Amino acid sequence: MYEGALADLIDELGRLPGIGPKSAQRIAFHLLAADPEDVRRLAHALTEVKERVQFCQVCGNVSEEAECRICRDPRRDMSMICVVEESKDVIAIERTREFRGRYHVLGGAISPIEGVGPDDLRIRELMARLADGAVTEVILATDPNLEGEATATYLARLLSPLDVAVSRLASGLPVGGDLEYADEVTLGRAFEGRRRVNE
Repeated sequence: MYEGALADLIDELGRLPGIGPKSAQRIAFHLLAADPEDVRRLAHALTEVKERVQFCQVCGNVSEEAECRICRDPRRDMSMICVVEESKDVIAIERTREFRGRYHVLGGAISPIEGVGPDDLRIRELMARLADGAVTEVILATDPNLEGEATATYLARLLSPLDVAVSRLASGLPVGGDLEYADEVTLGRAFEGRRRVNE
């Protein structure tokens, strides 16, 4: 339909996750109509992030230094590691201000359909971090979907021989949700994770 530079831009935008053909076209036309300085700033930000951002050598989180700010923070509890799939999950957990330990970013989840197995994730690095015995608890905070559950189950089995407590984040009904709209798995998890209120 389109040709030249505009078609190339739409194609490249369409390769981004969550951006379908219509969204790619809408973004392309927005950029076409935008102020040239705004587009230059966007292009500069894209170039900068590729040049400056790397993955933390310790936990795998994104960082502009060899170690991320969480791994460098001496106030963090070194005896607890929260295992997540992606760096964006670290940000979500940090927003709660409930967890004061350290993280380990796997870089994805086990997904045979997509050809992602345990060897494609940062599981060896996790095992290396647990080798010295300083960590006493590992919290599995993978996504509550098929891939996340498979990854958590695999890790729980792998960690069971070690002298470390392994826990999984609770899942269930969201605050403000209605029971009638909850799927069976979510409702089942809510029943499994129920707790007494009269203790």
